[in-house]
Amino acid sequence: MPKSNKNTPAISQECNLIPQKEYATTLTGLKKQIQECQLRAITSVNKELVRLYWTIGKTIVERQKNSGWGSSFIEKLAKDLQNSFPGVEGFSKRNIFRMRAFYLEYQFVPPTVAQIDELEHLGVLAKITWSHNIVLIERLEDVEERMWYAKKTLEHGWSRSMLEIWIKSDLYHREGKAITNFQKTLPSPQSDLAQQTIKDPYIFDFLALQEDHLEKDLENGLVEHIQKFLLELGQGFAFLGRQFPITVDGDTSYIDLLFFHTKLRAYIIVELKARAFKPEDTGQLNYYLSAVDDMLKHPTDNPSIGILLCKTRSKIKAEYAFRDINKPMGIVEYETMLTKALPKDMKSSLPTIQEIEEELGKDSE
Repeated sequence: MPKSNKNTPAISQECNLIPQKEYATTLTGLKKQIQECQLRAITSVNKELVRLYWTIGKTIVERQKNSGWGSSFIEKLAKDLQNSFPGVEGFSKRNIFRMRAFYLEYQFVPPTVAQIDELEHLGVLAKITWSHNIVLIERLEDVEERMWYAKKTLEHGWSRSMLEIWIKSDLYHREGKAITNFQKTLPSPQSDLAQQTIKDPYIFDFLALQEDHLEKDLENGLVEHIQKFLLELGQGFAFLGRQFPITVDGDTSYIDLLFFHTKLRAYIIVELKARAFKPEDTGQLNYYLSAVDDMLKHPTDNPSIGILLCKTRSKIKAEYAFRDINKPMGIVEYETMLTKALPKDMKSSLPTIQEIEEELGKDSE
């Protein structure tokens, strides 16, 4: 039989005397420090790896330029490095070529005033992983756009696959591009954060809808694929419900989709319009915003925000419709798989569901 620990009862008795709330606070603080230390260690290791690859890329470029060495030099270098460091990943011929490309892409990026060493001018690029840098080099040509995605990667903790998804959906040219009245109706910096929260257009490439789809078809599709819908909306959106009832003076209206945004600390009403924007849509949305602010909004919450999600919208009409509205709202377009992928002349020639069913019925006769 294992020997009993004579100190165990004393330790247990001593633990019972420790104030639980104070201990929990201490434990939480220590865990936070450990996590921050781990993050700093990972960041430091990653920065040194990027520095190493930068140096290798620079050496290759200089040797090729000054000594006239060709691509065979890279192949020989990759082979010799692999032999010298067996089991160490990263020295494949393909990756060596990427190091060369990395240096060539950023060697002439203007240095900042705070530049300390050769890598300092790369800024955020030296803080993201090498695999993220590869994606940026191979998917994008514009340096400013690469820097933007790198900053977002750090800010939101995107994985490599998530970064690729956002690049593919052209987030850089969509975020903050919605037509809104936020600057007039929200205080700074809330107005800036709200503007950057909304995209235009929203890309619902997980939906395949007919060109003449109804609002209920769009709503059903978005709710059915709620996880993908929330991913496209972006971080911070918490889904509260569809056809959310609002009763005013005995008359009940239904909000298409209701969210709460954790960063904005505000309710967000999304009204779906499977057609072009109409100026009168702002009146309906304004009504919903007033009701939600009175009935749902906590005193510590920020003003509720409305989004009209339309098939198409006119910037001029939107600006006129917003002129005397004092509630924060925006008008954005959406694209589904069908409207995004097919040319206009082909969309009109596609058969409807009814036509397909009729055709199938003929075959069974």
